[in-house]
Amino acid sequence: MSSLKTIAIKRLKERGVEIKDIAEIVYKLQYKYFDKLTIEDCIDSVSNVIAKREVINAVLTAIAIDEAVEKNLLDEPINSIIKNDDSLYGIDEILPLSIVNIYGSIAFTNFGYLDKVKYGIIGKLDKLGKEKKQCHTFLDDIVCAIASSAASRLAHKK
Repeated sequence: MSSLKTIAIKRLKERGVEIKDIAEIVYKLQYKYFDKLTIEDCIDSVSNVIAKREVINAVLTAIAIDEAVEKNLLDEPINSIIKNDDSLYGIDEILPLSIVNIYGSIAFTNFGYLDKVKYGIIGKLDKLGKEKKQCHTFLDDIVCAIASSAASRLAHKK
């Protein structure tokens, strides 16, 4: 495993996100299209998505922004806009689209769906943000993008 991938996975874990958490979302998206899909297949797909340099860069950038906001390091009003996950602030969706665009239209449509329904860890991250316990304005969307892309990767392999 590359050292950058290792760092990205470590940073995700520090923010409460395990690879298996993302794989469970992938499974939920794809199980009805595969006769014998396993969680291990989904973990492998997530791991392959995270191995890409563009994905690693997006993960590390998203986490850095969220942590800077928690420490009030950004100027106002942008710090408060991000901290409050303002509904008209769409930049948190733009960064993850750099991941989704690698994997095509299936990833793109799944991204929008997951951003709306907030399955599993995505919902937990969003809830922590709304409760002001941590800022996950960027990270919840990054997780959506990774899960969407891993699901798309599986669909393309079928």
